Amino acid sequence: MTHHFHAVVSIDHAEAVIFEFAENDVSEHRIKAPDRQGNIHHKAGSAGSGHAHDSKAYLTAVVGALKPSHEILIVGHGTAKDELAAFIRDHAPLLAPHIMGVEAMDQPTKGEILAFARKFFEGKDLTTPQL
Repeated sequence: MTHHFHAVVSIDHAEAVIFEFAENDVSEHRIKAPDRQGNIHHKAGSAGSGHAHDSKAYLTAVVGALKPSHEILIVGHGTAKDELAAFIRDHAPLLAPHIMGVEAMDQPTKGEILAFARKFFEGKDLTTPQL
């Protein structure tokens, strides 16, 4: 896979779609959660928000695919985007500074994700040093 400076990951509890892109090129990588059951609920009486993803392997695979990226945008419509950001901070601290934003998007298409990410990074690139 060709790696680009910018990456956007659209994630939910069943699948993560990572787009690495440049001005005229996009590569796409899909990672499916092994359980493919969507949200996983805690047992009654346990602490927390009521939802959890029990697949550390899933989030680890997403992190592995994002490691070559210099700037990362995480998008999604549920809690998975925040869970991924927290997982990166806790388990891949060297990747954490590469997260430029975590944004809500309600089940966007590929075109909508890429258009949103391009606009997001255009603004970020004006204020962030490019290596």
